[in-house]
Amino acid sequence: MTNLPVHSLGVTGPAVSVLGLGCMGMSALYGPADRDESIATIHAALDAGVTLLDTGDFYGMGHNELLIRDALAQREGSREQAVISVKFGALRSPDGPFLGYDGRPAAVKNFAAYSLQRLGTDHIDVYRIARLDPDVPIEETVGAIQELVDAGWVRHIGLSEVGADTVRRAAATAPIADLQIEYSLISRGIEDEILPACRELGIGITAYGVLSRGLISGHMTRESVRGLAPGDFRGMSPRFADGNIDTNLALVDALRKIAEAKGATVAQIAIAWVLSRGADIVPLIGARRRDRLTESLGALDVQLDAADLAAIEAAVPAGAAAGERYAPEQMAMLDSEKRAAGE
Repeated sequence: MTNLPVHSLGVTGPAVSVLGLGCMGMSALYGPADRDESIATIHAALDAGVTLLDTGDFYGMGHNELLIRDALAQREGSREQAVISVKFGALRSPDGPFLGYDGRPAAVKNFAAYSLQRLGTDHIDVYRIARLDPDVPIEETVGAIQELVDAGWVRHIGLSEVGADTVRRAAATAPIADLQIEYSLISRGIEDEILPACRELGIGITAYGVLSRGLISGHMTRESVRGLAPGDFRGMSPRFADGNIDTNLALVDALRKIAEAKGATVAQIAIAWVLSRGADIVPLIGARRRDRLTESLGALDVQLDAADLAAIEAAVPAGAAAGERYAPEQMAMLDSEKRAAGE
């Protein structure tokens, strides 16, 4: 096993690899995935020294947790190596649509019971509600997770997609390890209020969407966007829509020139940029295949100096992306966006 650099996930959180593996795409939302290749990718990540595995109990309605369980069961010592981060709370119907979120204390414990069983483990390393339940104070949800911590079922408490005010209220209730939130070259909303609040409180950031669902990976073309598989939620994402995709791919082309000058890929530059934002930010790589994992890990070899960062900023300035990061009905569920808008 390779030893990647390790960071503490916030002041109170666990030690994790400098990059984490986001496992969602192996089960849901990006079209069909190959089970054997997904498991091989998890194994390759562990072999490379990646310790943080991120999932959600609603990814494939439990499929993703079962996949991780099977991957870890095949390798002796893997559970001890892995730091498993689980999101909960999303309600779904059998045919897939999201029905809202449930952060009631009894629901929190119920969700955890099922996750522990599916994962085949006696504890979850970091546990977080995927979105704030607008009908339940964050203090009650976090308090329920703290009871799970006290009982030994959970090791650390996380947050997901909440604004600075909610972060402060949660941190006043119990120790918070990290906030999981979208952060990339074209999704920089956390820089104004949320990131400063987390740093003030000693809360780490796990950044998802660092390649903006493949949009700024360098592998997307207008043709590949048109050919997205049925069920791939990017087909309903504003940034991939006609009228926006050309603007966004033009940003990628500008980034590609910088990448070529550095002898790197576009994806590696995009990941390296997130890594450059601070040691308290751990990017999640959403690789579903070993080749994509290998490419992403190569970002650790990319050193960005002040001139590089200035060139990247000029090529992809904050706010340059066309379209919101989610469709309107999903944006309405984001406490992080409401706070950023001053609501």
